[in-house]
Amino acid sequence: MNKGLLVGVIIGAVGVTAAGSVASLHYMDQQPQYAEVVSTKAVMAETMVPVEECKTVQVQVQKPVKDEHQISGTAIGAVVGGVLGNQVGGGDGKKVATVIGAVAGGYTGKQVQKEMQTSDVENQAKQTCTTVQKKKSTLVGYDVRYLLDGKLKTIRMSEKPGEQLLIQNDQVLPVAKADAVVSK
Repeated sequence: MNKGLLVGVIIGAVGVTAAGSVASLHYMDQQPQYAEVVSTKAVMAETMVPVEECKTVQVQVQKPVKDEHQISGTAIGAVVGGVLGNQVGGGDGKKVATVIGAVAGGYTGKQVQKEMQTSDVENQAKQTCTTVQKKKSTLVGYDVRYLLDGKLKTIRMSEKPGEQLLIQNDQVLPVAKADAVVSK
């Protein structure tokens, strides 16, 4: 191998090693830098979410019908109509009046009972539900104002920081309150 080439390789290797050592010493000598937290403000986002609301209301419902064909109203009406019809006229006219009175009374009695059954209602409790939109607040993060080298800066963080922020490689890192180190 050529002596000049060998000397050049050795000198180059020594130079690269020296440069790397100086750079690493500078990096290792670097003290951590801390920024003082001036204020922390929670940032909330409001969204609308569907929520089901239920309430109990009183409603009127028709009571169950016991005499579906209105037989008792028809019978009572026919008897009353027949008695009244029997009071009219005499002879064969009395018989005709009794029959007409019974038929008319029976029809009227049926209609009266039907109307009474229709209007016979009771109150019942019924649950009704509707979907409404409600506001919901969600924590987005924290706007943190901090003082670094005499300059006031702001950053948004996902967690609430302590009293100081650690600055490493130009990045802001939170420092837990118990881990906070005062550097002056």
